[in-house]
Amino acid sequence: MKKYISIAFIAIGFLACNTASDYKQITSDPSFYANTVHELNQVVMGNNFSPIVASRNYAYASIAGYEVTAASAPAQYQSLAGQLKGLKTIPLPEDTSNIDFPMASVLAFSMVGEAVTFPEGSMKEYTDSLKKMVKAHGMPSSVLSATEAYAKKVGATILAWSKLDNYAQTRSAEKYTVKDIPGRWVPTPPMYASAAEPHWMEIRTMVLDSASQFRPKAPPAFNISDKKSEYYINVMMVKNAVDSLTEEQKHIANFWDDNPFKINVNGHAMFSTKKFSPPGHWMSIVGIANQTAKGDFQTATYAYAKTAIALFDAFIHCWDAKYTFNTIRPETVINKYFDANWRPLLQTPAFPEYTCGHSTISSSAAEALTSVYGDNFAYTDSTEIEFGIANRKFTSFRQAADENNWARFYGGLHFHNSCITSTQQGRLVGNWVVTHLKMKK
Repeated sequence: MKKYISIAFIAIGFLACNTASDYKQITSDPSFYANTVHELNQVVMGNNFSPIVASRNYAYASIAGYEVTAASAPAQYQSLAGQLKGLKTIPLPEDTSNIDFPMASVLAFSMVGEAVTFPEGSMKEYTDSLKKMVKAHGMPSSVLSATEAYAKKVGATILAWSKLDNYAQTRSAEKYTVKDIPGRWVPTPPMYASAAEPHWMEIRTMVLDSASQFRPKAPPAFNISDKKSEYYINVMMVKNAVDSLTEEQKHIANFWDDNPFKINVNGHAMFSTKKFSPPGHWMSIVGIANQTAKGDFQTATYAYAKTAIALFDAFIHCWDAKYTFNTIRPETVINKYFDANWRPLLQTPAFPEYTCGHSTISSSAAEALTSVYGDNFAYTDSTEIEFGIANRKFTSFRQAADENNWARFYGGLHFHNSCITSTQQGRLVGNWVVTHLKMKK
């Protein structure tokens, strides 16, 4: 069940009205935009894209949606042109009188979201239904035509910019080399998949100076022979924690699992289950926050864009650290040196351990959201309810990010020192985005 009010239900609320302005009530509702983000979440999940690549879809799509808002309200919002690397100009409408800007924002978001990575057309059925609905509620054909035309101009500009971020070149880059070196990452069960996106640090950052700008210090040296070494202590912390988890700790770990493609093994049978990825979870939180704050449509596009940019740069930063240090996962260490039958609560992702991706991007997103809605912002995160996992309540975005920190440790995926470092580094990235982007005037 989708957590946002569906487009159909939004429309039903206005069926009693037959004036030409009915469609404006529908398109200006922030749920109209939140639904569209949720639809992209479904597309990302359905196409099995990794969280790292998914962040690219969310970022470029959200920037397209926000740029329409900036064009519609130049006294309140500032374009990101000239602020994001390589983004020089955004086309402005010649005549604003015949454009429904919220609808244009949704269409630009959808156009970029489906085309920046996926084959075009993955959101066509959805956007076609939106166009049919607004026409049924009074949007003149001339308005829809002008709205679509402007959305396409903005979308085409963002797509052209996206093609210069080095993504295409990394598709054919050299794969990660597995080496038999103590402490170095190797594939993990049950898929034993190749390391994901070993060249992601080569993607163009949006706000950070470079991928290595906030590179953390090296993790504790691999050492399982000295029981007093920092490394040995961290290994035992993970093992002991997973072996004695409470039900609450299991709920925390599963709530923040966000594994977009989990492999389930039952004898000789294997099947997959899907959930929203880590960036998809945080994009969902944006919608929940805006609804909780009773934010308007423009605030929604602003919050989604700032958060998506923070997520995007945080992934690039984190992947620089991962493939600089190439550290082994707790599961591999424990299986090889302590207990061959030990398994983490959650399924280990296919990339090096240090630093923690989810902790990094979560703390970065939390800073972006705090800058929009404030600290001590209480909300209920219902993202996982459609996957059968109960809601969790938070008193702030930073508290949520801190809980995610523990979740990756409880899940057995990361050493706790990695999660602590990742949270700190993610905050640095998020703060950099917040302080260096001027979006509201």
